[in-house]
Amino acid sequence: MKHLCPLLLLCLLVTACAKAPANTAESEPPRINSVDVVKALPQEATIAQGGSGFVPVRLQIKNGYHVNANPPSQSYLKATEIELKPAEGISVEFITYPDPLIKTFAFSETPLKVYEGETELKVHLKADKSASPGKHNLSAKLRVQACDDKVCYAPGAMDVTVPVNVK
Repeated sequence: MKHLCPLLLLCLLVTACAKAPANTAESEPPRINSVDVVKALPQEATIAQGGSGFVPVRLQIKNGYHVNANPPSQSYLKATEIELKPAEGISVEFITYPDPLIKTFAFSETPLKVYEGETELKVHLKADKSASPGKHNLSAKLRVQACDDKVCYAPGAMDVTVPVNVK
């Protein structure tokens, strides 16, 4: 009996300190950040001084998600959009967005224009004659709104570095 009391006390102490398992029925679903389901992979472009060319920016969208096309289907949806800051004699002429997929989802009465899987944006750049030769990294901001088949999440923005080589 003498040895039973310390053992009982130890068991009570261990039980009191142990964490109760989370009740999954009451816990909130995981928060999805739009930028966490999209990867932007810009590829280096080479442009001659005084010339123009394009930089392909590949988007990889995680399975089970999509992002809104540009332009979006509804005014309340945020379009996928890339914005580059002109720098070092390099400027943006225009941006070409891919043709969207047209899909129907539970949260919308009408079909929506979206991008899924892998898709590619094309940023058309111009290098002034005064642009210095060599490698340049342009700063860009990619804005996306990710959705799954039931709901759309808050839009987000990510910083992207776009490599350009001026010859």
